[in-house]
Amino acid sequence: MDRLASYANDPFDKPPCRGCSSYLMEPYVKCAECGPQPFLLCLQCFARGFEYKKHQSNHSYEIMTSDFAVLDPSWTAQEEMLLLEAVMDCGFGNWQDVANQMRTKTKEECEKHYMKHFINNPLFSSTLLSLKQAEEAKTADTAVTFQSTDDPPRPTFDSLLSREMAGYMPARADFIEEYDNYAEWDLRDIEFAEDDSDVLHALKVAVVDIYHSRLKERQRRKKIIKDHGLISLRKFHIRERKYPKKVQDLHEVMRRFAKLIGPTEHDKFIEGYALEFELWKEIKRLQEYRMAGITTFFSARVYERLKKTREEEYLKRTMLSEVLQYIQDGNACQQWLHRQAAIDSGLTPTTPVVSSTAGRRSAPPLNLTGLPGTEKLNDKEKE
Repeated sequence: MDRLASYANDPFDKPPCRGCSSYLMEPYVKCAECGPQPFLLCLQCFARGFEYKKHQSNHSYEIMTSDFAVLDPSWTAQEEMLLLEAVMDCGFGNWQDVANQMRTKTKEECEKHYMKHFINNPLFSSTLLSLKQAEEAKTADTAVTFQSTDDPPRPTFDSLLSREMAGYMPARADFIEEYDNYAEWDLRDIEFAEDDSDVLHALKVAVVDIYHSRLKERQRRKKIIKDHGLISLRKFHIRERKYPKKVQDLHEVMRRFAKLIGPTEHDKFIEGYALEFELWKEIKRLQEYRMAGITTFFSARVYERLKKTREEEYLKRTMLSEVLQYIQDGNACQQWLHRQAAIDSGLTPTTPVVSSTAGRRSAPPLNLTGLPGTEKLNDKEKE
């Protein structure tokens, strides 16, 4: 069937014939089944049934030509395209230059045809007006008033703020170093050619698919970091340290499951566990009051004050006994000091203090009888 050719009148702008490699002149034939690259043949190669690779002579085809009228019986479609290209190149109103570039029409014919069919055409004007009205109606209810925003921070490379933000650049909404940062290197030498074999073409497509999967994984990780607020590590750690030690341990364990649920659900789970932990502590405290026979809140306050005093006295006695126990051993004394420093900083030491003299039996007395020179010692020196 006849169709408008997709190339200009210049034969050098068209790809060559796949059969004889000559420059195509209209009309020429395009295979309707081969693609995505257009398979074009001149009339001579088409008449002798040229076949190449997947192209067969019995394939459906299209005749590519622009030798037909569109808006005016005296103007072909090719001349219409040449007129529009000339007006774009020379500018509106330079009709003499437009006619010189077209070569087939005079200055008056170009001006008259362009003004009649492209400027004053009621069909085009009504179409443009309807498109403009539709665009205005689309944006009428969705317009957002302009509000100035603060300039995003731009931390320098390897600065403290850059390290706290995990190398994130807010002005570009990107990271200095991406996950799988060298994924693009596998594609730098890949080029699809028309003479590739089926196996080579499939291999190249598989490499591109692998690259796409790596890009998806990169975007997935970036989305998790942004959604869960992990860009600013300092703020994240400050928010995490507000929980008790047991909740912090759970937060550390459940962090790996954050990628499976949304940020809101993950925060709700942690907050729910923190609330459960507080309720469990309160229930345990009330059970302790019941076992102590306390029935009023005033008695509970007195009990807590006396309990705190008793624990402080017990700690002092324990510390004094440990000092007296390890004061004769320098190594054990150093271990005890490190252990107390860890306790004061909020850590729970797991290594006990080991005394170098613990478990050592006393040495038996030396028997000096018969040794040379013992006769010169008195009884006290022998002892």
